[in-house]
Amino acid sequence: MSAVPSLAEFEEAARGLERVISHTPTLPSRALSDILGAPVVLKMENLQRTGSFKIRGAAYRLSQLTAEERARGVVAASAGNHAQGVALAAQALGIPATIFMPLGVPVPKLLATRGYGAEVVLEGETVATSLRLAADFAERTGAVMIHPFDHRDIVIGQGTLGLELIEDAPDVDTILVGIGGGGLIAGVATAVKAMAAKAGRTVRVIGVQAENAAAMAPSLEAGHPVEIETHPTIADGILVSKPGAVPFEIIKDLVDEIVTVTDDDIARAILILLEQAKVVVEPAGAVGVAAILAGKITATGKTMAVLSGGNIDPLLLQRVVSHGLAASGRYLTIRIPLPDRPGQLARVSELVSQAGANVMEVMHTRHGQGLQISEVILQMSIETRGAEHTELTLDTLRHAGYDPSVVPD
Repeated sequence: MSAVPSLAEFEEAARGLERVISHTPTLPSRALSDILGAPVVLKMENLQRTGSFKIRGAAYRLSQLTAEERARGVVAASAGNHAQGVALAAQALGIPATIFMPLGVPVPKLLATRGYGAEVVLEGETVATSLRLAADFAERTGAVMIHPFDHRDIVIGQGTLGLELIEDAPDVDTILVGIGGGGLIAGVATAVKAMAAKAGRTVRVIGVQAENAAAMAPSLEAGHPVEIETHPTIADGILVSKPGAVPFEIIKDLVDEIVTVTDDDIARAILILLEQAKVVVEPAGAVGVAAILAGKITATGKTMAVLSGGNIDPLLLQRVVSHGLAASGRYLTIRIPLPDRPGQLARVSELVSQAGANVMEVMHTRHGQGLQISEVILQMSIETRGAEHTELTLDTLRHAGYDPSVVPD
């Protein structure tokens, strides 16, 4: 059997998954089209069952198990989306499921996984640790390990999304897909390029990684999957230190380009998707849009960004929105030393108002290092319309004789 799945295998998998998954919408984005300078469409896989594309691979993998394997049960490890996909698929097939999840996993993902009937074991600081623990459990108990990305059946299941991408946008030129372990982009690239070749055309597939967990570029340079040291990122769904061996063999031949984005880029992407597209997307699901906003994508035609998941903790969403506003230059905190005289606070507030900015929060103190006995510090959080408006507001204060400094986020 070839390591690279055939188009017929994707089509057969899609037929088998019809009752399990939804055909998610593909919608245009005028705001992102204006930014990129080419038509941009969004594949709303954040609206998929369980809130992400992971149900595709999990359901197909479990459907291929023998009766004897199903009786032994399955085990998986995940930060949340794969866990939910395995749990739901196992529940539908009557298969006992044990899921290892790292400590600190977002609460909605934890509760959803338990809600689908899986036994959840919280242990380990990272997904890599949870994977090792799950592998140990499989060896001890005989349960079948359902890897989140490093299996041919997983790649085939995820690749059914590629069929939908071409069906929804047959004239698409570029597809942006997030990369963690590589299962999704390997499946999508294989299916998309097979369909495009059948139609006598080409499609670019670009992978997007979080800057703090970007193992794919060094792996491609080395010619094999390499493990890197990762750093914390809000995109926990793609926080993977080493690509899967199975998807890597496909990615090295079929993925056209790999780019990285920062957490600031991702926060801005989540914010613009909330404001402009009216959709909630988790950080890992927003990296394609982040790449557009960060100027990492060169427009060559219609571009599709896959919004691969929407499972975000509301508390994280609150922090991300605040961070996104700051990263977009629309929310900042400034510190201004003032003479300790009546009316200064009112004067500064009036100047901010004249500049068209909005005061959100104020702290006024006489205590602080470097203050003269006749000075106070005013710390003020303000909302603006963007970077240019922020600079106008600061200039208004400077021209009035004040010395505002921006407090780092």
